[in-house]
Amino acid sequence: MLVRDTFTMAFVKNLIVVLVWLILSYINGTVVATFFRHQAFYEDPRYILFIHMVINDAIQLTVTITLFILSYIFYKLNVSFCCFFILVAVFTTRNTPVNLASMAIERYIAICNPLRHAQICTVRRTYMLIGLIWFISVAPDITDLFVTLATESLSFFHESVFCLRQNVFKDPILKHKRQAFDAIYFSCVFLTLVYTYLRILFAARALSTEKVSAQRARNTILLHGAQLAMCMLSYVSPSVEIVLRLIFPGRILEIRFANYLIVYILPRFLSPIIYGVRDRKFRQYLRRYFVSSRCRVRSQKVANQVKGDVRDIIERDSN
Repeated sequence: MLVRDTFTMAFVKNLIVVLVWLILSYINGTVVATFFRHQAFYEDPRYILFIHMVINDAIQLTVTITLFILSYIFYKLNVSFCCFFILVAVFTTRNTPVNLASMAIERYIAICNPLRHAQICTVRRTYMLIGLIWFISVAPDITDLFVTLATESLSFFHESVFCLRQNVFKDPILKHKRQAFDAIYFSCVFLTLVYTYLRILFAARALSTEKVSAQRARNTILLHGAQLAMCMLSYVSPSVEIVLRLIFPGRILEIRFANYLIVYILPRFLSPIIYGVRDRKFRQYLRRYFVSSRCRVRSQKVANQVKGDVRDIIERDSN
């Protein structure tokens, strides 16, 4: 039997996730608008991968928060509707670590093999890489849908369930398959990140002539590592949740909510900071965007004030 939150606790949790969604939507929207306003980013593989990750994270956040709120409003959802939301959430969640690993490889080539960077990392190959990222993220989990279609009756998709992955894709084989693929993804992404970031760290130390530059490189790599570690928690979070439920059997709702915040939301705060605000080139254009926006607002206020003054003068003259 599923346990439900009290009204107060449900309200607080939903308020938190909605506020988080509004804040991140504003940040991501500003970053995306800055990217598409300046053609200088269109020909740089680093920023193409970055904006792909921002858009992917925005979709992931919107889908998971929508599903979170709907589960509190309706409690049980239609299975077909739930399948769509879960699959999109799974695809986009799995996308982020693979995208970060791709960005790490691109930075590794740029720093450790700069003479061949322009030849290897072209715009065309970057878009091909994004297609490969989506294939890698979608292929293992779309089979869950095919297996469910083959094993469940058609009436099952008209039923209503509490929208969790294990309640929709129930075949025991899928659980073992999911664990196997999570282990493969975790190992590949982890080894890729360790290798590239260690090489970047050593290269940064060798090339930096000032302590400030070396410190900045180390801080950037540490931030990358923190984000990647949190993103890779999505591979092990189901197992961790099971262990925590055994240790704290009466705290299943709190464990699930904490897991949701740490694994699915918190890493999305770091992307704009690491690759947007801290990046010198992107920060300059981002600052221009805010300045131009403020200027437009001030100009509009002045124009409205002038229109109001003219209207008052006309009314006085007519009287």
